[in-house]
Amino acid sequence: MMRLNTLCSSLMLVVTMTLSSAWSHGKEYAAGSVTTEKIIAEAASGGEWLSHGRDYQEQRFSPLKQINTDNVADLGLAWHYDTRSNRGLEATPIVVDGVMYVSGVWSVVYALDAKTGKELWVYDPKVPKEWGQFACCDAVNRGVAVYQGKVIVGTLDGRLVAIDAKTGEQVWETLTIDKNRPYTITGAPRVAKGKVYIGNGGAEYGVRGYVSAYDVDNGELIWRFFTVPGDPKLGFESEAMANAADTWSGEWYKYGGGGTVWDSIVYDPELDQLYIGVGNGGPFDLDIRSPEGGDNLYVASIVALNPDSGEYIWHRQQTPGDMWDYTSTQQIMLADMEIAGEARKVIWQAPKNGFFFVIDRETGEMLSAEPYTAVNWASGYDLSTGRPNINRDIADYRRGEKLVRPAHMGAHNWHPMAYSPETGYVYIPVIEAMVPFRKEQNFKFKPGRWNSGIEMVEVPPGDTQFAGLMATGLTGGRLVAWDPRTQSEAWSVEHKMTWNGGVLATAGNLVFQGNAAQRMAAYRADTGERLWDVDAQTGIIAAPISYSVDGEQYIAVAASWGGILPLALGVKPYDEPSKGRILVYKLGGSDALPPLKAAVEPPIPPARTGADEQTLAEGKQLYHLYCYGCHGTNAVSGGMIPDLRYLNSNFHDMFEQIVYDGALKGLGMVGFSDVLDKPQVASIHAYIIEEANDDLEYRQQPQWWRSFKHWVYGIGVSIIEWLSSFA
Repeated sequence: MMRLNTLCSSLMLVVTMTLSSAWSHGKEYAAGSVTTEKIIAEAASGGEWLSHGRDYQEQRFSPLKQINTDNVADLGLAWHYDTRSNRGLEATPIVVDGVMYVSGVWSVVYALDAKTGKELWVYDPKVPKEWGQFACCDAVNRGVAVYQGKVIVGTLDGRLVAIDAKTGEQVWETLTIDKNRPYTITGAPRVAKGKVYIGNGGAEYGVRGYVSAYDVDNGELIWRFFTVPGDPKLGFESEAMANAADTWSGEWYKYGGGGTVWDSIVYDPELDQLYIGVGNGGPFDLDIRSPEGGDNLYVASIVALNPDSGEYIWHRQQTPGDMWDYTSTQQIMLADMEIAGEARKVIWQAPKNGFFFVIDRETGEMLSAEPYTAVNWASGYDLSTGRPNINRDIADYRRGEKLVRPAHMGAHNWHPMAYSPETGYVYIPVIEAMVPFRKEQNFKFKPGRWNSGIEMVEVPPGDTQFAGLMATGLTGGRLVAWDPRTQSEAWSVEHKMTWNGGVLATAGNLVFQGNAAQRMAAYRADTGERLWDVDAQTGIIAAPISYSVDGEQYIAVAASWGGILPLALGVKPYDEPSKGRILVYKLGGSDALPPLKAAVEPPIPPARTGADEQTLAEGKQLYHLYCYGCHGTNAVSGGMIPDLRYLNSNFHDMFEQIVYDGALKGLGMVGFSDVLDKPQVASIHAYIIEEANDDLEYRQQPQWWRSFKHWVYGIGVSIIEWLSSFA
C-alpha cells in the first residue's frame, strides 16, 4: 500500500507539472517559454538551443543532421547581424520559439529573428565604461539564460538583470556584488528549478569568490556559497568554510583569496546537484596568499552543492595550492560511461592545468586524469590520493624563474568543448603555450589593481617585430579529438594561431569551429578531415550552435576577435578594422558580408622626446606593468582598443590629463594617479612616442628589407621554439 501511495503521488506530481507547464507555455510564457522540464525534454529533439550548453549535460551536441558530411560544402551565409562593436564576442546564442537571444560587448543583449536575422529588440544595461578597469579579459559576456519568459544576463558591473523576452523591457534587476570591491560578471547565468545561478570574476584584483542563487520571478537572493574562507575573527558562514580555513595560513583574507566562479556552473537533474568550477587563488604566489602552504580549499576545484540550499556536498580539488592560475572554471560536462565494467555517472573536464579529468559526479572520486597536451608542471596524478605529482624543480618559481607549461592562459581556457556520442570523442580547443614565471620581489598589495604577486610579463626582448614573432611563434593551437574511454588523442588539427573558437558537434558527423585566422570551418567528427572553410572577416573565439526553423537547419556563431590574449599580446589576424557580427549559415545560403574598409594610414607621430635611456627604460617597465593588459605588448594593439602608437596629436597633447587625471574615464580609460606620479606618466608617454617613431621608420623601409628582417627573426624564433620544446 505504501508503494502504491508513493506511485500515485509521483504520478500526480508529474501530471500537475505537465499541466502547469502546458498552461505557462500557452499563456504566461508565450515568448521564451523555457522551464526546467522543457530543457530536459528538448535534449532529444535539438530544434532549439535552450541552455548555455544546449542541455543540462552541456555536451554541446546537436542531434540535427540535415547538414552532414555529404552536403556541408554547400553551406552558405543565411544572414548576418552587426552588433555595432569591434571587441570580443564570446557568447553562446540561445534560440527559443524562433527567436535568438545573444549578448555582446558591455553586456548588451540582442533579440533577433532566428530565421531572418531581423532585429526584434536591443537591451543595453548601460554598464559604466570605467568598470572595465576591473575586467582582466575584455568587456565580454558569454551569454544569457532564458527561462519562464525572461532573458537573464549578468552585467560586467555585477548586476543580474531579467528582461521580458517578448518586449525587451526590464522586469527586475539585482546587484550581486559589493560595489566597493572590483568584482565583474562575464559568465552566462544558468537556470533550473525556478532559480538563477551566477558567480563572478576578479580574483587578481583582490576579491573573495562565491556563487549565488536568485529567484527567477523577482531576483531575490535565495542562497550564497563562498568558495574561500573569510576573516576567521568574523566567523564562518558554514561548516564547509570552517573546514576550508584549515587549509589556509597567514592573512589571506586581506587579499581576498580569489576562487571566483567566473564561468562553469552546471545543474544535474539526475542527481539534483549543482556543480561549480572554482578559479585560481589570489594572489597567485602562495608565499603571499598562504605563507605556510596548504591546499587552499576550494581554489582550483569542482564543488558539488545542493541546488535548493547551496549546502556543500563534495569537492574535488585539481590543483592544490594553485600557483599558476590553473583555474577549474572550464566547462563541466556531464556524461555516463562504463569504467571497469561498471556504469558510472561522471564529469568530464579539461581545465587549464592540461589534464583531462574523469570524476564520479555522485561522490567526487577522481577516476582518471591524463594530460591532453604537453605539460611539465606535474608528471601525473596519484589516483589513490587524487593529488598531482608536482615537478617542483620545474614549476615552483618561488625557487627562481621557471618556464612552465601550460602557460597561465591554460591549455584550455573558457572556449567551450563539445562531445559526440556517435564517435565517443570530446573535441577540445587546445592552447599550446609556456611562459616564464618569476616571483615578484617586494610585493605590495594595490586594492583594485592587478595583484598576481608574480612578474609574469617579461618585458619583451629585442624590437617590436621580434617580440611580435615571439608572441605568435611560441604559442599555438589545436582542435583535439579526445577519447575519454582510453584517455588518448584520436586525431588533431593544427591551427596557424592560438586562441581559437569553441566547438559544436552534430549528428551529421561534423564538428564546427571558428578560428583566430578569420575562418569558420567544419571537420569530419570521426577523422578530423576539413570539409568546409569560409572567410569570417574576423577571428572567431565563441562556440557555434545549431537549431532548426521551419524544417531548415542553421549553424550560428558570434564572431569578433578579442579577449585577454589579443589584448595583452597585441595579436591580430588582420590589418583591416574588424566588425562584431552574428553569422548564421544554412544549406544554399546566399547572403554575403560587405567588404571590409581598408586600413587607414596611421598619423605621423610627434618627434622623439630625446628622453635618456633610463627614462625610456622606466617608461617601458611601467607601461608593461599598468598598460599592456589593454593596449598590448610593446604598445602594439590587438585591434579592439586604440593602438597608442597611432594616437592623434590632441591625445598626445592631453596625455597627462588622460592617464593621470582620468579625463576619458567615461569611455573606460580611468586615471592612474593612485599608482603613478606625473613624471612616471611622462616616462610612459616618452616610451610610447619612441615606439611610434620606431614603427614609422620600420614602415618606411623597403619591402625587401622588411621581408629579410622578418625571415631572419623567424629563424631566431624557430630556434627558441625548438629549445623550448625540451622544457
